Amino acid sequence: MRVYSYIVTHDSGFAPNPFHGHLTLACCKPNIRQTAQVGDWVIGLSPHGERVVYAMRVANRLSFEQYWSAPEFSPKKPDTMSTAASIQRGDNIYEPLGAGDFRQLPSRHSYKDGSENIEQKKRDLGGFHMLVAGEFEYFGGAGPDLPRALAFLKIGRGHRCRFTREQVETFTHWVAGQPRGIRGRPTDWPTGDESWRARV
Repeated sequence: MRVYSYIVTHDSGFAPNPFHGHLTLACCKPNIRQTAQVGDWVIGLSPHGERVVYAMRVANRLSFEQYWSAPEFSPKKPDTMSTAASIQRGDNIYEPLGAGDFRQLPSRHSYKDGSENIEQKKRDLGGFHMLVAGEFEYFGGAGPDLPRALAFLKIGRGHRCRFTREQVETFTHWVAGQPRGIRGRPTDWPTGDESWRARV
């Protein structure tokens, strides 16, 4: 089992996406999505590494075609006409067109006029897989301070995944005591919108 740590530079509820019963990482962090395996943990830290934004244990790795076609992930397709930010920020944004091609839906990664952001599309699809959490805790902007015993998880750019067995055990002991599910709103979230509490 490996632990991956990285900085969540934009905590908007898009990547990771904790809504509708599953925490998913479908966009951003292509290198983690390429290599993380079922059973591994991914932990996202605040920009200065002082707080925990979320932690997920990988339960499944899906291709973008599988993610798009699975009925349980249909609620994660973005609906820009919805008033609920949890739908607007859906991360199931790549519609298969066949022959390995995809259409990028209007979303947090497209341009403001809804047209495709080709560079962002290339980066997202370069991860080859998206990750689905089996166990997760998403704290958003109200995350707990990173314990001093977990200071080894701090990272600047990129990600870290080379930890000793003792460090991995220290992390898993800590995470086992954390409450599961969505525990707080994303840092960048509309005031008065309670759709971050979505469970279905």
